[in-house]
Amino acid sequence: MQPKLSFSSYLVIGVMLFALFFGAGNLIFPAQLGQYAGSNLWLAIIGFLITGVGLPFLGVLAMGFSGSQNLQDLATRIHPVYAVIFTSLLYLTIGPFFAAPRTGAVAYDIGIAPFIAEDYTKIGLLIFTLLFFGLTLWLSLNPAKIVDNVGKILSPGIIILLIGLLVMAIVNPIGAIGSPQDVYADGAFMKGFTEGYNTMDALAALVFGIIVINVLRSMGVTSKRGILAATAKTGAVATAFLALIYVGIAYLGATSVEKFGLFDTGGPVLSEAAAHYLGTFGLVLLAIVIILACLTTAIGLVTACGEYFHTLIPKVSYKMFVIIFTVFCFVVANFGLANIITYSIPVLMFLYPLAVVLMLLTFTSPLFKHARPVYVAATIVAFLISTVDGLKTLCQLLEIDYFGWLAPIITFYENVLPLYKDGLGWLLPVLVVMLITGVIARLTHTETVQS
Repeated sequence: MQPKLSFSSYLVIGVMLFALFFGAGNLIFPAQLGQYAGSNLWLAIIGFLITGVGLPFLGVLAMGFSGSQNLQDLATRIHPVYAVIFTSLLYLTIGPFFAAPRTGAVAYDIGIAPFIAEDYTKIGLLIFTLLFFGLTLWLSLNPAKIVDNVGKILSPGIIILLIGLLVMAIVNPIGAIGSPQDVYADGAFMKGFTEGYNTMDALAALVFGIIVINVLRSMGVTSKRGILAATAKTGAVATAFLALIYVGIAYLGATSVEKFGLFDTGGPVLSEAAAHYLGTFGLVLLAIVIILACLTTAIGLVTACGEYFHTLIPKVSYKMFVIIFTVFCFVVANFGLANIITYSIPVLMFLYPLAVVLMLLTFTSPLFKHARPVYVAATIVAFLISTVDGLKTLCQLLEIDYFGWLAPIITFYENVLPLYKDGLGWLLPVLVVMLITGVIARLTHTETVQS
């Protein structure tokens, strides 16, 4: 008989999941969205919540529904080689390539930069990230209870501090909401939708979901139905907190432009707001909380990546992987927050459709009797479109002409695929292929993967 967990148990696990999700991107992207969306704030934030909250919730549910032991196990339903490549790329993206270096850059932008003269910004970033990732390395090599304890204290602390700041912003706004900027003027919803990719939480959900499931199993919840129900409840708690904070920070960003002007990233919005409402004390308090929060996130990401790649390549020690990853994070962080965000976009345009398609296949798998060809066909279609999307975005960022072979493909996609210009060109083709191959699989009793 399955134990019935109390509301407090769901709340504790949900807050733990929130702490896993809540990192650098959860602060800076809604703030920047608010600044640039202006009077189109609500359209933009709805789009942002779909990808920034809805997809992570879907990812956690997918892991609970699948019964898989980990992400690589789930992706093996497509092909074992694909599973290794996809899982490795996902870990590198939420780890040393982008998300982990971003923690150091955000901690500096919000916690340290307000106290540093502009002429010393680069040297300040270098010194800070050296100390930040040095401490990350030491604590990742010497796992201690202090990290868990700091995380348990910080999660409620961050929620309380941010909600306090946001309540002040609602009761006494910094300024009036201004006009929408750039693409937010005409395409606020879709811009918000694609901005939600930048949090990387949907990717992380495919990793964090297993952590939640293991906690639930340790509490006696072992049946597939019980795990799915409990995962849904804890996921709802975590994503509700995320949604609340996203909306509040976006509103804070929207009301800050009149007084502070537009920033290149969302980091300075929070520090300026803290100083505005609480003075130097607020600025210092925010700095301490954000730096510690980013540090615990960095340790968690580096540790997870080190453990995964050591399992994948046992000949290389966990210690060596951690050293490599933290040094890489230090180097990337010194390119600055704006550059880290900019160059992560092509990778996310490539990776997100593949992750979402895997989630969709996981939920619909019983309908087509877990037939492997359905998994393969849908993934190939998503891959063909998302690869072009990633390369197109990279060319645009580098301000270069499309590669010779790429231009006609982009033109073809733009003319044929619905929603392609909005970054969702992969969606309808994938659904059509899933439907056709799914019907064929049911009629022909095609080879199945383990459900």
